[in-house]
Amino acid sequence: MANVRIVLDEELLQAADQAALRTKQNRSALVRQALRQHLRRLEILELERRDREDYLRIPQDVAEARMWEAEAVWPEE
Repeated sequence: MANVRIVLDEELLQAADQAALRTKQNRSALVRQALRQHLRRLEILELERRDREDYLRIPQDVAEARMWEAEAVWPEE
């Protein structure tokens, strides 16, 4: 692992320290976990953006959509 120096405002630092205590981990572990989660969210957002662009570029065929609607099973209320 590499040591990295980051600057946090006092309020964010206190919130991070409190969260670390609640989750029984140290500050570094908390920051690593938060960064991993954030990077994963960014990755998902990018994949969703690409999907949207593809569907705009090549819209779904109406007949294909109807075929899948017939396969859907909706719960009874």
